[in-house]
Amino acid sequence: MKVFKGLFIILLHLVIGNVISFCTGEFIPGSVLGMIILFLSLMAGIVKEDSVRDVALFLTDNMAIFFIPALIGILEMWGLIKMHFLAWVALLTITALLVMAVSGWTKQLTDRIRRRK
Repeated sequence: MKVFKGLFIILLHLVIGNVISFCTGEFIPGSVLGMIILFLSLMAGIVKEDSVRDVALFLTDNMAIFFIPALIGILEMWGLIKMHFLAWVALLTITALLVMAVSGWTKQLTDRIRRRK
């Protein structure tokens, strides 16, 4: 039953994010807004870590499944990507570095917040 509760909480935040995204002209994807709202709910103590831990671990352990649609899209557009290959490599390198930097900064920030509690 705990797994269903965790799944419900995660999906509820996804739906809330999608609704907000739709109402604001879809400037930010609903899934991103849902993750931000879930993060804020966890940090504020509204959602307890234990209630979503099992589902979150399962989803992150099986994350490769979520990249299959993106890979298929890349394969379908390979002709276009091949024409601008160096630009794509530069773009992917820059975004990968930015993601690593922001992830590290976020981890440091959450560690500092946890130590204060």
